[in-house]
Amino acid sequence: MSPMGFSKLFSYLLLFKPLLALLLPMAAAQNSNLFTEYIGALFNGVKFTDVPINPNVQFHFILAFAIDYTTSNPASATDGQFNIFWDSSNLAPSDVSSIKQSHANVKVGLSLGGYSIYDNLATFHPTSVDSWVQNAVSSLTSIIQEYHLDGIDIDYENFISSADPDTFAECIGRLVTTLKNNGVIEFASIAPYADETVQTYYKALWKKYSNVIDYVNFQFYSYPNTTTVSEFLAYDETQRSNYGGKVLTSIISDDSKGLTPENGFFDACKTLQQQGKLPGIFIWSADTSKAKGNNFEYERQAQALLANVQ
Repeated sequence: MSPMGFSKLFSYLLLFKPLLALLLPMAAAQNSNLFTEYIGALFNGVKFTDVPINPNVQFHFILAFAIDYTTSNPASATDGQFNIFWDSSNLAPSDVSSIKQSHANVKVGLSLGGYSIYDNLATFHPTSVDSWVQNAVSSLTSIIQEYHLDGIDIDYENFISSADPDTFAECIGRLVTTLKNNGVIEFASIAPYADETVQTYYKALWKKYSNVIDYVNFQFYSYPNTTTVSEFLAYDETQRSNYGGKVLTSIISDDSKGLTPENGFFDACKTLQQQGKLPGIFIWSADTSKAKGNNFEYERQAQALLANVQ
């Protein structure tokens, strides 16, 4: 190469270096240190203070569940008037305030819907979009303010025939938008899983209201417990194509479904992290982990991994 050619090449490299410095962080821009744990659904006495909290992660507890059903048994749908169905005797407003005061990195939200209530299906059951949204905004604002909460998660899994995907999208989208605009919540997440019908509802919501949804707590444990690392990575890529770069990976801590830690879950998470594709991890659930009696080992491993995010 001639001296003139080398000089030009060196000049190009000098120009390219700052651009390269800008581009490299972008490759990892979708990594974060968010760890989320659902809590309170199984009524086995689990408390916030039972769960290990790494100070170097963003930690979200999600109370499960608030449901728009009556508290009587059998329960009936209330058209958006939510009641508390988590273990409120062990997870009370004072407990929320205490854990947040003790750990500056902790926020607490609540999840809407869930799968069942008193052994019956908990269905998304609005009378109309307007009435459901009005009732939901009012009832949830009261609960959120009483419990000093920071966000909501959407985990409806059953739908009546008249509640089509567009109705679901409008109800949930308008609810989240209103709560955010009113300063009631800071964050919102959705929790779809690998079921074609369920995905239809959440994709409709995502298509119209993704701008107000901060995280996607995708239930990867809805896949078989024979899932391999390579299959898991393929599933993750599929859901990223559905919901963008906000998809958290997940496990169920009783190892009953999905890719388990023993079969390589944390290896898969490390691979995603190296690729800049790990927005966070969530675990279902603190209740299950307490029952397992392994000192919340999966929570410790997940948070240690996320604390190393670059």
